[in-house]
Amino acid sequence: MKTTVTYSIILLLFACTTKTDQSPTETSRIVLESFFKKDTATLKQHTTKEGYEGLLSIQNFIGTGKTGDSNFKVLDEKVDGDTAWVKFTSAYEKKPGSFKLLKQNGEWKVTRKKLKEKGPF
Repeated sequence: MKTTVTYSIILLLFACTTKTDQSPTETSRIVLESFFKKDTATLKQHTTKEGYEGLLSIQNFIGTGKTGDSNFKVLDEKVDGDTAWVKFTSAYEKKPGSFKLLKQNGEWKVTRKKLKEKGPF
């Protein structure tokens, strides 16, 4: 009986600690902030392999990491199946930016845009 109760508690703890599905908007905010704050562990967690490599190569050209509120604001979001696009502004850049996201294993991840690929906006 004790063994059954112990296993039930362990299963309950694992069920409570699973990741929740973040929206493309929330994932974009996390990627933007981790990119400019140079938090590579968080950046890697929320990007595809190609997206991480691309952002990391760009990150090497920026100076020290940014601090303070990103003031992340979504201008537009389009979701089509397992692909999403998020257009946003932030305190880190003067011009609006956009991310392409893919849903992998139930999670939204920022990926690299294909050469000459244009988003929906």
